[in-house]
Amino acid sequence: MQSLQNAVSNWLDHLAIQQHSDHTLAAYHRDVMAFLNYCQTQNILINKIQLSDLRQYLSYCVEQKHWSNQSIQRALSAIRQFMQWLQQQQKFSEDAKFKDFKIKREPRALPGMLSPENIQQLLDQPAPENESENWLWIRDKAMLELLYSSGLRLSELVKLKLLNIDWTEKMLRITGKGNKTRIVPFGQKAYSALRIWMDYRLQKNISHDYVFIARSGQQISDRQVQNRIKQQAKRAGLSADLHPHLLRHCFASHLLSASGDLRAVQEMLGHSNLNTTQIYTHLDFDHLAQVYDQAHPRAKKY
Repeated sequence: MQSLQNAVSNWLDHLAIQQHSDHTLAAYHRDVMAFLNYCQTQNILINKIQLSDLRQYLSYCVEQKHWSNQSIQRALSAIRQFMQWLQQQQKFSEDAKFKDFKIKREPRALPGMLSPENIQQLLDQPAPENESENWLWIRDKAMLELLYSSGLRLSELVKLKLLNIDWTEKMLRITGKGNKTRIVPFGQKAYSALRIWMDYRLQKNISHDYVFIARSGQQISDRQVQNRIKQQAKRAGLSADLHPHLLRHCFASHLLSASGDLRAVQEMLGHSNLNTTQIYTHLDFDHLAQVYDQAHPRAKKY
């Protein structure tokens, strides 16, 4: 088993060079080691593994561990990549074509949706009268404006540093999944909210590389951002379960609805595959009907 653990470590080192994120590498390690431990309990030698063994393992995960389809897909992806890497390293023969083993994916569910009016209700709500809560609103408003203005992921917002902001051009340098860098714009409302937050930091002599910080003076955490967004949604009187990804979805949907430029939205979201962006093509029927009436040659009345 020790030699297999070394093989897994070497494989992960190979992936790290390709700039996979730490989160992805940890998930891959967990999934592959779980499969190898299963094979050991079943007395299955690594160089004798067949597709039937993989099917049996995945069935075991569904029946005994109650894994979801999403968990199965993630584990299968990790195991397939590892086994193919072993084959390339000539650890065993090419008999088992693991890359050919696939599971039908469930349709991706669309995230929830807020209307532009809901977004306005959230972002334009009055500041709290309580002074201790007011500074939190100054920070939270800047975070909310930036999430909606630029479609940032939660992790990208949390890791945003002052040096990543181009104030003159109103641009952000974002490092996203796979350590890929992209440049995204932010609007005037986000600019104003960020400036107010920067002025507050200056008044309080707050010095920190990260843009958003917690009460403790340290970099804000993912969970703290999630909690504050829910708190601000509740204060604004919104019934929706608001979270950072919902604001990212609203950014993409509203921008795509107004512009129709799927490629531009893809670039701003940082999607490597256009198919991923197409989940945001969920437009309301009124808009679709309006586009049809304006564009289709047989829709016009003479």
